[in-house]
Amino acid sequence: MTADVMRAFVNDVGESGPVTCVGGRTAWDVGGAADPAAREVRAPVGIVEHEPAEMTVRVRAGTPVDVLQRELAVGGQRVLLPSPSPDATVGGVLAVGRSDVRRLAYGPLRDVLLEARYVSADGRLIKGGGPTVKNVSGFDLCRLLVGSLGTLGFLGEVVLRTRPVPDASRWHRGDEVDPFALVAELYRPAAILWDGAAAWVLLEGRAVDVREQASVLTRHGMVEVGGPPDLPPQVSSLTPSALRALDPSATGRFVAEIGVGTVHADVGAARAALPVEVVELNRRIKDRFDPRGRLNPGRDPLLGAGAEVAIRTGGGCRLCPTRSATGSDHRRARAERRADP
Repeated sequence: MTADVMRAFVNDVGESGPVTCVGGRTAWDVGGAADPAAREVRAPVGIVEHEPAEMTVRVRAGTPVDVLQRELAVGGQRVLLPSPSPDATVGGVLAVGRSDVRRLAYGPLRDVLLEARYVSADGRLIKGGGPTVKNVSGFDLCRLLVGSLGTLGFLGEVVLRTRPVPDASRWHRGDEVDPFALVAELYRPAAILWDGAAAWVLLEGRAVDVREQASVLTRHGMVEVGGPPDLPPQVSSLTPSALRALDPSATGRFVAEIGVGTVHADVGAARAALPVEVVELNRRIKDRFDPRGRLNPGRDPLLGAGAEVAIRTGGGCRLCPTRSATGSDHRRARAERRADP
């Protein structure tokens, strides 16, 4: 059954002519508009297998994220994929590459994807990665696919890392709170958001631990609320330390992810010219995967990357913020993080 479904998807994509893969159209403008002349295809739908003991789920890329979450919740698990709309699909979210707001605690979106089966530009079914969390051998092809906007291959079926649904999950809000101090004061907060005036903190985990951490927030005058603020539509990225200098007169309304560097704003951040070597690296990767340019023509991952690809800051690198990286470190990091927010 699974083989038949994937074979049908391979046949739909075919071997020639411009083609674009359509999900829920919730981020259809990210990275530029697809060529209207491109033939539209859709990834298959359905949850193939959930392995709670292995903390993995195999799901087809056209499945809505909300549908997947509801199914996983029956087994007390979830997957850390953002869901900007009820129509957002698993494959679409991975192709856009924007991480969940809980990245501070759980890491970037690319870490969720363990295995991918995708259709290549020459119409072949390709497998990358492995179905277990411990499989780390070889080149991590999955990291290239996350954030590539479908320009390297069309996701058909993926294996995702799942996590337990936490015993407790609580949002808190407070005015005139220093969100940067909270990063050091709290133990693994799931998210800290700041709009220049108010701060929101998400605490998740065992109920006793959440209560203990909530007492810290209470001392800062923060109170429990129903959820986070609405996130403005434009996404960009800075070094985490640069968030202090955000200016609402330049960005309009903004919500920054403290400790991460992602900025959601009404006005997109001015995009610095990308280093020549980054542009060249992306061109070489595209030429290797899709030399005829038939996959999602018109869309460019560098335009949809949230202005965060390989921006040097101070003594380190945006891609490797904990150290000064050069040479192979940069090449590896750029290949792995080319469009992940």
